[in-house]
Amino acid sequence: MSDLSSLPLWLLLAGCAIVFLAGLVHGTLGFGFPMVATPLLALVTDVRSAILLTLLPTLAVNIPSILRGGNWRDSIGRHWPLACYIVLGSVIGTRVLMVSDPGPFRLLLAGMIVLYLLPQGSGSASGALQVLTRRRQLGYALFGLAAGFLAGTVNVMVPLLIIFTLELGLAPLAMVQLFNLCFLSGKVAQLGTFGVAGVIDASLLLTSLPLIVAAGAALWLGMRLRERIEAATYRRWLRRTLAVVAVLLCLQYLLGT
Repeated sequence: MSDLSSLPLWLLLAGCAIVFLAGLVHGTLGFGFPMVATPLLALVTDVRSAILLTLLPTLAVNIPSILRGGNWRDSIGRHWPLACYIVLGSVIGTRVLMVSDPGPFRLLLAGMIVLYLLPQGSGSASGALQVLTRRRQLGYALFGLAAGFLAGTVNVMVPLLIIFTLELGLAPLAMVQLFNLCFLSGKVAQLGTFGVAGVIDASLLLTSLPLIVAAGAALWLGMRLRERIEAATYRRWLRRTLAVVAVLLCLQYLLGT
């Protein structure tokens, strides 16, 4: 793992540019920061260091995304159990990351996305998804544990959250708030797990400060753009995002990054 206390200047500047792009995407869509930042940072450092470098900037973009818009009763108030299961899944996934190769989990996630996007599933939920959306607590448990586990191992949980919330029929604002509550819960769990294992220390905060500033500035710009997006357009973008994520996950697996 890279020594985060002594990153070269070029790597720090590259990191700022990467998290700015990721923050812009997150502000516009309401999610996507680790999904964009982690694979790009992994091109210039190792995967575990990329995950560590995105921990605090991710928290910095999650909190404003939760607070923005209000009306938390229809998002956090109704669906908070999902975040609780994600905490447990993230702890398990992070422990697995410490001792195993995350590559096969990327391929598994890509396969799940492809199955969901197949034509027969595009118009309505499959029988299994219908059961999970009707039996809400079971859906929270299965999707929460799976999303948290993937967040801990490959730093990507949003595809499963998109699938679940699309089938629940949530409004865009409720989706964004719930996404970010789940991201925040998973990252806090991951941060605590790394901390207990002695993987991180105070140098991570100092290294992350410029990345936090870059991510915050880009988040504000992205939020201004999101105000212009209609609900139907937003849902189309979600499905297209899933397809892009599936391709990127397959490429990461093949390239071994």
